[in-house]
Amino acid sequence: MGSGTNRLNASTVKAAPVGKHADGGGLWLVKRPDGGAQWVLRVTPHGRRREMGLGAYPDVSLKEARASAEEWRALVRQGLDPIKERERQRREAARNIHKLTDIALDAFESRKAELKGDGKAGRWFSPLELHILPKLGQVPVADIDQKDIRDTLAPIWHTKAATANKAMNRLGIVLRHAAALGLDVDLQATEKAKALLGKQRHTVTNVPSLA
Repeated sequence: MGSGTNRLNASTVKAAPVGKHADGGGLWLVKRPDGGAQWVLRVTPHGRRREMGLGAYPDVSLKEARASAEEWRALVRQGLDPIKERERQRREAARNIHKLTDIALDAFESRKAELKGDGKAGRWFSPLELHILPKLGQVPVADIDQKDIRDTLAPIWHTKAATANKAMNRLGIVLRHAAALGLDVDLQATEKAKALLGKQRHTVTNVPSLA
């Protein structure tokens, strides 16, 4: 079939013997002795030759492998390393999976043993469950900042000071737990939120209006 791209077709892929088969443009089908096969893309970002796996055949069809190869080749043309870029995308995706609710439950589970009565009664978790998670539970933990926390606790900061403090304290523990899991969180977020919320007025007093 000569050089160029799209040298393989559905039937040649299926019948390909063990070895490496070029489709062109750096895309290869690697057939293994055990009958399995893998798509591999060879690219040269920044003058470095790299090989990246594009999935197994037949899970990934020839058509899908070509489309995927073209996307990664486009990145190389932009001067990016596709392997690093894929890693970055995976990290980004992982970051978005870790919602506050999941991390909070994980933090609670890991503390149950040391909480004794509080743990059994779920009292440790309830300030989070009642006052934080309804608003922030579905937010990726890495995205939570002091303004989110301020907006969530502002309604009870002065009227239910003790409860608000407990919720803030638990949230701080959850953020530290997230950091221990290797997530990119702002450990100062609760302190900054406190600064934004201001000093608590434990007793609500009426300020006399100025004459």
